Amino acid sequence: MDPVENAGRLLERAGIITAERFRRTFDLAWPRIVTGFAIMSKQTVDLAMVGVAVGTAGTAGLAFALSYWGIVALLGLGLAGGTISLVSQNYGSDDPERAARVVEQSVILTVVLATPIMAVFVAVPDALIGVLGADPASLEHGSVYLTFVAPAVLFEMLNLVASRTYTGIGDTYTEMVNRTTGALLNIALSAVLIFWFGLGVAGAALGTAISTGVVTLTLGWGMTGRSYGGRLGMEPSPVPITPGRPWVDRALLRQLLAISAPEIGRRLAQGIVVFPLLWIAASFGPVVVTALEVARRVRTLVNSFNWGLSLASSSLVGQYLGEGDEAEAGAYGASIIRLAAVVYVAIAALVVVLADPIAGLFVSGSAAVAQTATFVIVSAISSVGQGIDGTATGALIGAGDTRLPFAASLLGRYVFALPVAAIGLVTPLGIGGLYLALLLEMHVPSWINYGLFRTGRWKAVSRRYRESVDTG
Repeated sequence: MDPVENAGRLLERAGIITAERFRRTFDLAWPRIVTGFAIMSKQTVDLAMVGVAVGTAGTAGLAFALSYWGIVALLGLGLAGGTISLVSQNYGSDDPERAARVVEQSVILTVVLATPIMAVFVAVPDALIGVLGADPASLEHGSVYLTFVAPAVLFEMLNLVASRTYTGIGDTYTEMVNRTTGALLNIALSAVLIFWFGLGVAGAALGTAISTGVVTLTLGWGMTGRSYGGRLGMEPSPVPITPGRPWVDRALLRQLLAISAPEIGRRLAQGIVVFPLLWIAASFGPVVVTALEVARRVRTLVNSFNWGLSLASSSLVGQYLGEGDEAEAGAYGASIIRLAAVVYVAIAALVVVLADPIAGLFVSGSAAVAQTATFVIVSAISSVGQGIDGTATGALIGAGDTRLPFAASLLGRYVFALPVAAIGLVTPLGIGGLYLALLLEMHVPSWINYGLFRTGRWKAVSRRYRESVDTG
């Protein structure tokens, strides 16, 4: 018997999700989970390789630089959140041309946002890394990374828009093949450049820049409606970017900005909090900076499941809302949230058991391993909140409801997490403040966004973005 069907029946008997909904969720989510794991593993592997080749100064420098690269990814994800909402709803209501126009507006905004970021990375990398309290050696390594990774800013943001477009129309396989191939290329290039050519942190940055550019070319091929010729099962986008017509659609651009702006704010709130946390960690030395970064990288790997589950939530909720079936949209959202809770508890338990060997992949010495393992355990526990938050927020985004999730993100990170971490600098709490911050920044937003989903107000919000709806 089909193992997916078996799993679906077990989950249905447990009251988590029906077998039919699990099948649709699984079919949509698994390629995204593979994609997320491949993409998130790139920087994790880079961190481990730099640790072997350069040492703690290199990993600390990379930690500082990756906080800025994280802002790029989160900015792109915020914009792409608006893209998937409008694409899925318009495609679900059988208006592919309007969905294609949404994609074109997203590309315009991407270029506008990415260009100044690339310029800043090249012009003042020392100032960016220095403001985080980096020691001289870490400052040098972090600055080198930002300089060489700058071209990838535009590539990565375009890739995110393209990926969310494919997810919005229900094709997660094509993006998986493209993104996973790019991730494997990145790891291979980084290994050669770091170890064979001895480029250290610069090699990691170049590997990212080159591989990300390759993915932009391959995804762009399908996004313009060109066929992949049946290669590897990839398909061209059914909502292609079409040259030769005026690109700017002011009405759609305003809608996209209205949905994306709060989501961009929410994503940036997630990323910006890393800067003061790294500054606080730097006061305890480069080993703690590295331990914090390893914990964050492990948590992003665990969060690969949200790449699939959250996006499945957004896409399925958005599509059923586009069809006017609000009851089924709500049933899918609730089921996927419950599924995420089960998955994340199981994975977090596994990471806690393996914390010591995981830490040993990045650092050496008993004290450094013990410190890093503790951070890994805390990050694993915090990931449970991240799983619930991601799927609840995904459902809200599918409806176009992005403002209150933004407020929840601000509250969890800046009212709870950051003050607790700062208290550790002036009290005996010490590094314990960072442990609590990792927990609060994920669990507080998860409680709030799950509550927002339970209220059902997102159904009313979605009607603003649908030209017609029959709520039954």
